[in-house]
Amino acid sequence: MSYPGPNLPAVAQPAYVQGTLDTLLTADGSVDPAALSLADTTFVVLDLETTGGAADGSGITEIGAVKVRGGEQLGTFGTLVNPGERIPPFITVLTGITDAMLAPAPPIESVLPSLLEFLRGAVLVAHNAPYDVGFLKAACARHGYPWPQPKVLDTAAVARRALTRDEVPNRKLGTLAQFFHAEVQPTHRALDDAKATVDVLHGLIERLGSFKVHTLGDAIEFARAVTPTQRRQRHLAEGLPHVPGVYVFRAADDRPLYVGTSKDIATRVRSYFTASEKRARINEMLAAATRVEAVECAHTLEAEVRELRLIASHSPPYNRRSKYPERVVWLKLTAEAYPRLSVVRKLADDDAAYLGPFSSRRTAELAAAGVYDAVPLRQCTLTLSATTPTAACALAELGKCPAPCEHRISPEAYLKNAALPFRSAIHGDPEQVVEALMDRIEALSGRQRYEEAAVIRSRLVALLRATVRMQRLAAITRVPEVVAARRNDVGGWEIVVVRHGRLAAAATSPSREHPRPTLDAARLTAETVLPGPGPVPAASAEETERVLAWLERPDTRLVETSGDWVSPVRGAARFTALLSRAEAAASGKDSAVRSSVTDRSDDARSLRL
Repeated sequence: MSYPGPNLPAVAQPAYVQGTLDTLLTADGSVDPAALSLADTTFVVLDLETTGGAADGSGITEIGAVKVRGGEQLGTFGTLVNPGERIPPFITVLTGITDAMLAPAPPIESVLPSLLEFLRGAVLVAHNAPYDVGFLKAACARHGYPWPQPKVLDTAAVARRALTRDEVPNRKLGTLAQFFHAEVQPTHRALDDAKATVDVLHGLIERLGSFKVHTLGDAIEFARAVTPTQRRQRHLAEGLPHVPGVYVFRAADDRPLYVGTSKDIATRVRSYFTASEKRARINEMLAAATRVEAVECAHTLEAEVRELRLIASHSPPYNRRSKYPERVVWLKLTAEAYPRLSVVRKLADDDAAYLGPFSSRRTAELAAAGVYDAVPLRQCTLTLSATTPTAACALAELGKCPAPCEHRISPEAYLKNAALPFRSAIHGDPEQVVEALMDRIEALSGRQRYEEAAVIRSRLVALLRATVRMQRLAAITRVPEVVAARRNDVGGWEIVVVRHGRLAAAATSPSREHPRPTLDAARLTAETVLPGPGPVPAASAEETERVLAWLERPDTRLVETSGDWVSPVRGAARFTALLSRAEAAASGKDSAVRSSVTDRSDDARSLRL
């Protein structure tokens, strides 16, 4: 197969022979080109001569390309190109190409169709590839041809990583051609230089074997700035399945170092050994890892949940997120004659009211401050008696506390005016609390005390965010069982069994089969869940939120429920828009809302629904 240009004779080559494909399949069953062995990959080795200007779609004076596979030459492409401009004298001296030689040559727009056809299905190879690719892409864009986006291998980049300074003083094409004893030495003419690059490519491929680089994808990544640790540990990614699931990097003593999840385990793990992975902690983790364990899952939701549970169980040193779920805290309204708010780490099976979970004590205290701004709850930590008075603190003298310590208010009145509004806010309608905080924001803004108004707003955000979240979690965790399903990309059904907000079973029904047998089997083998106290009685809040996100997708179908999945009609969810606007104002993303609370605007009521 040959593609002669108008100025160069055709070169006869052996017929194109289809090679065997030693490939891996991606998750959707298609061939992964990056998994081709280098011996089975078809390369088009290309070189351009130009006028030396910028890659603006013109300036190409000659194109030379050689197609090879498995060490066998399959075809050549060579032509001069009329750049539509005069050649600088130094280019003529360097290449020997003159204006007279280019006068009868075709313009680049006439050459591109044949060149793009020659490139079809092949990997583009060039020495200092960004230069050549830049000219070709610009020419395609200028003349309306779509760039085919071929995979590109740069022999100069590979040589920089595969050869030492002791072997070659530099990575110029002439130096490398001499080092690898190329049959054709570069002459600054496109086809000669392309042929020289072919021999350099073959020499580099032989050298790559010592680096355990055997596939196209490995060679492309090798040419990039991967660390020695990534190259040395690349074998850890071998043999992993292309399925959804969890992967665990383990140390020599079998300790989990890092836990992750992906819809394609093999592809995700391979990415840790590429130039795109630049995290220093991950490179440190790779150095300590000795194997990667794959846990196949029915679908991505099961994988996400298993990841959360593994991280919570083992606390891998290189995982940052979801590492310590036991560190969440709650705001507790104590069960005593004069209740107060207390920050606790565990839920007790009592009559106390709880709000949370909060990720930190600071956030919980911020929400508590919002409660104190809205309702007259006492802030002291003393245990008060309904019969024996105690001396009052400064807050009572400042009028910020009803002084139950001195019995200025009865237990019944205290419960009605202080404790009951808090209980109503977290379990039902938080309007009384929200309105009280909004009134304070408006009053402070009206007096131009914008910084103080911003503080109240941050307390409102913390309190309202926790209330919306807890009511949403409590709605699903009250249901003993929810069975749901959704279509996957191949026509099957992803099935989940959720009990009290915990993923109890997961399965996938094959395409073209009725999902009921799979669903029934999932229910029969599902985990038995005995709920504990509180709004998240059977799982971590993060797990239940992952389950909720899956259940609330538009394409999810609820198959069966054993209870009512409902939220309060006038619950905290109706303030979601207010919460979003307040959060945007706090982060500076919404200038209109920000000005209403922190700048010189008296329209604080614009934060209301």
